[in-house]
Amino acid sequence: MALGSPKLSIFGAAFPRKVSTIAIAIGGLTSFFVFGLLLRLSYPVNFSMSGVFYGNATPEQVEVPLSLTNNNTVKGLYTGSDISVSDQNLTSHSSSGSHDVVVSGNIPPPPGFDGDGKLEEKPLVERKEDTAEKKADVGSGEVEAETSVSKAEDTPSVVVHDDSKTASAEPECDLYQGSWFYDPEGPVYTNNSCPVLTQMQNCQGNGRPDKGYENWRWKPSQCDLPRFDAKKFLELMRGKTLAFIGDSVARNQMESMLCLLWQVETPVNRGSRKMQRWLFKSYSVMIARIWSSWLVHQFNEKFDYAPEGVTKLKLDLPDERIIEALPKFDVVVLSSGHWFAKQSVYVLNDEIVGGQLWWPDKSKPMKVNNVEAFGISVETILKSMAQHPNYTGLTIVRTWSPDHYEGGAWNTGGSCTGKEEPILPGKLVKNGFTEIMHEKQATGFNRAVEGVSESSKVKLKLMDITEAFGYRHDGHPGPYRSPDPKKITKRGPDGRPPPQDCLHWCMPGPVDTWNEMVLELIRRDVEGGKRNN
Repeated sequence: MALGSPKLSIFGAAFPRKVSTIAIAIGGLTSFFVFGLLLRLSYPVNFSMSGVFYGNATPEQVEVPLSLTNNNTVKGLYTGSDISVSDQNLTSHSSSGSHDVVVSGNIPPPPGFDGDGKLEEKPLVERKEDTAEKKADVGSGEVEAETSVSKAEDTPSVVVHDDSKTASAEPECDLYQGSWFYDPEGPVYTNNSCPVLTQMQNCQGNGRPDKGYENWRWKPSQCDLPRFDAKKFLELMRGKTLAFIGDSVARNQMESMLCLLWQVETPVNRGSRKMQRWLFKSYSVMIARIWSSWLVHQFNEKFDYAPEGVTKLKLDLPDERIIEALPKFDVVVLSSGHWFAKQSVYVLNDEIVGGQLWWPDKSKPMKVNNVEAFGISVETILKSMAQHPNYTGLTIVRTWSPDHYEGGAWNTGGSCTGKEEPILPGKLVKNGFTEIMHEKQATGFNRAVEGVSESSKVKLKLMDITEAFGYRHDGHPGPYRSPDPKKITKRGPDGRPPPQDCLHWCMPGPVDTWNEMVLELIRRDVEGGKRNN
C-alpha cells in the first residue's frame, strides 16, 4: 500500500514504505536529540562543545569566582589584653613606632586645637601580596577583619570576611573590612575645582610633589563601595539637612562633602558665626557644620577647687548648642576625641573626677582619665540625641581618625614626611593610644544603643573607619601645610623633621572615602524606611 498520494510520489520512490522501517528511523532521530540534550545539561552555557567532542575539555574547567575561593582572613586590631587603663591620662606618643600606650602628664595637644578647627592627620597603606593581622574589640565581641592593598596593574585583592556567605551578594555587607586598591581614574574633584577646601589640606596647592595618594580607593570584602555620586546623594537628601558636628576633623570631612557636591552644583553660603551652612538650591539640600570640641557641656567659671580659666567638661551633659539645633537636622555625622588631649577638668555628677594636663593633687588618683572621659562623652551625646523629642534623624558616629606621627609626638619629632603609598599588610605597627581610644568610643556607642528604645537603635550607626585608615599614612599634608615657597619640607642637619600635619587629610584624598560610606549609610536608611512603610 502506498503511504502517499500520487502527488507525493517523489517521497515514495526515495524511501522504503514499510511502517517498521520508518519507526526505526524516527527512533534514531529521537536518540540523537536526547544525546544532544544531555550534553547541553552537563556543561555550562559558555563551555566549548568542541572540547567535549574532541576530548580536550573537562567539567572541572568551569570558572569559579575568586571571591569564593579566597580563604585569607585577618583578625582585628584590638584585644583587651593589649592595653591596661591606669588612673593616669594617656596620649599618643608615636602612632607607628610604638606598641605601647604612653602615660603622659605634660604633652600638650597638637597645634590647631583652637576654635578655628585645625587638626593634624595620619595615613596608612597596605599592599596586596601581604596580609596584616589585627584584632578589634568594639565592646560587643571580637571582629575578624582583613585589610590589603593592590596596585592598578595587579588584580584587586578580595578578602573574604565570612566564608559562609557569598561575596557581593549581601546588600548590607560590612563596609569596614576590605582592601585598598589603586584606581587610575583618580578622584572626583581636584584642588582647583573646589573653592572651599582649607589651605592646610590643599596638599597639591601647597607643593606636595606626589599625588598617587589621591588614587587609592576602598573596596569592602563582600560588596562594592561605589564612587561618590553627587546627584544620587542630593536626590536621596532632597529637602533635608546633613550636619557635621565636632572638631576640625569634622570640618575636614564637611569640606570633602562640599567638594564632591560642588562638581554638580554651586551651593549658596547661608552660614553664620554659630553654624556653617551651604544650600544646594536645586534639591533644597543643606550641608551644615557645628563646632563642638568635646560634644559635651563646657564652661570656664570656677568650680570647686578648679580655678577660673581652665576648661571644665560636664561629661554627663550634652553640648547645649547641639541639642538646640538638632530638630533642624535629618542626618548628623559626629566627630570627636582628639580634644581630649587638651587641658580640661572632668566633672561627673557635679563632682570633679579627673582632668587632662591638670590635676593639682598628684597623691590622689583620678577616677576618670582622658580615655574614659572620651567614652563617657560619646555615650552622653548619643543618648541625648536618641531621646530628643523632636529629632528622629540618622546619627552616624565616625570612629577615631588615626594620626601618623612616626618617631615621636607632633611636638617631639614625629613625622609622616615621604609617605607616598599605604602601609603594606603585615607592616603596620599598632598604636596603643589609637586602639584604646577606638575601643572606648565603641564602648560608649554600644552603651548608648543599649539604653535607648528599639526604634532609636536603628537610627544610630557606627561608621568604623579606624582600622582601614590606620594604613593611610600617605594621606596627610605632612610639611605641605601652606603655599609658602620658602617653607621647610626636609629634615634639618640635626635630623629633626620640619613642622607638619599628620592628623588631617589631604583633599582630594582618603577623607573622600568617608563620604562614600556616608552616602551608602543614607541609602540603606532610606531604603530600609521604605521597606518598613
